[in-house]
Amino acid sequence: MPKNGKILVTGGRGKTGSRIAKRLTDLGYAVRTAYRGTSAPGSTNEHVTFDWFDETTFEPALKNVDKIYLVGPLAVMDPSKIMVSFLEKALRVGVRRVVLLSSASVPEEGPVFGNVHKAIRQLVPEWAVLRPSYFMQNFTEGHHGAQINGDGVMITATGSGQVGFVDADDIAEVGVRALIDEQPHNTDHVITGPQSLSYAEAGEIIGAIAGRTIKHVNISTEELAAGMVKLGMTEDYAYFLAGLDEAIRLHGTEDQVTSTVERVTGRPPRSLNDFAIAHASYWKQK
Repeated sequence: MPKNGKILVTGGRGKTGSRIAKRLTDLGYAVRTAYRGTSAPGSTNEHVTFDWFDETTFEPALKNVDKIYLVGPLAVMDPSKIMVSFLEKALRVGVRRVVLLSSASVPEEGPVFGNVHKAIRQLVPEWAVLRPSYFMQNFTEGHHGAQINGDGVMITATGSGQVGFVDADDIAEVGVRALIDEQPHNTDHVITGPQSLSYAEAGEIIGAIAGRTIKHVNISTEELAAGMVKLGMTEDYAYFLAGLDEAIRLHGTEDQVTSTVERVTGRPPRSLNDFAIAHASYWKQK
């Protein structure tokens, strides 16, 4: 696909958006990042302040854009109304391709982004939906990293359920290909790492490399949700997230390994072992 219009990257400071923006820039594409707040320090991309709940920010974000990487608002149970309104505006001003970040746990018409997935398939000429499993970066940039470094534990309601943990760099590379490949993907991509692991097994891998003991602590779905509410999350969204853990424990919803990364990018996905080696210093006890 020619490098004509700009590529808008919403959620441009997030785990995938920041990586996608950098990779596209390195490849020579014109990128505009969009998120609340000012541009990240050192960024060379064009940036606009963007707020899903302020429609006056939509038009500046969409100016001269023909492709979008779409990351919805956080912790909103049904963002479809506002996101579909944005999509309709985008299509009216000439956007042709949209790549949505969703989740392996959320199918089309499922909760949260499921209705947005459906709308993109129905409305957008060229599209893809990224449905990654749980990010390996949750062990470093996320709350599990803080738990590991604080108490040497990871707290979930997943029991012995397994997850195809995936590196955000691999998710981003699939997203980049979905944005720039000449042939539109026009599908959803379930994206995993090369193996499915329980949190206890993940802790053993990380602990062996970091030289410390890391234990998985399993709690009830209700306890997990209550903890999230205590931290300020709305009750409905907290129970949705805790319910994902419960589904892993009871139904194995994340116990899968797909060929997506290698098929789309031409290289195999990174293993948790290799990820842990690269980030060992993060977990070293001071």
